[in-house]
Amino acid sequence: QVNLVESGGGLVQAGGSLRLSCAASGRAFSGYGMGWFRQAPGKDRDFVAAISGSGGDTDFANSVKGRFTVSRDNAKNTVYLQMNSLKPEDTAVYSCAATLREFPMPRAEYEYAYWGQGTQVTVSS
Repeated sequence: QVNLVESGGGLVQAGGSLRLSCAASGRAFSGYGMGWFRQAPGKDRDFVAAISGSGGDTDFANSVKGRFTVSRDNAKNTVYLQMNSLKPEDTAVYSCAATLREFPMPRAEYEYAYWGQGTQVTVSS
């Protein structure tokens, strides 16, 4: 069992930055690949980024590539999503999720067994 709690969301102007954190409880955090997903109002939840358990492998959706980075600190049981050059279309609820699948990192929601409750990110124009 892995419990995930996101933080760091908020309101930011277009062009600004935010860093989301996802704190995990439970054993063997480094054994889980971690993903970030987002859901805008009235839309499906979309894949944003993922990172392998060791942190050596990452993947990004085309819409955020070059603007977002993902990292993790296994000593702190935490994964981060650094979001730069934010756009109004990045507005969504961002959720982290844990998976035992790796290489390649999965993008499908069903591959992720554990989910956080989400944190709201709002980008104003």
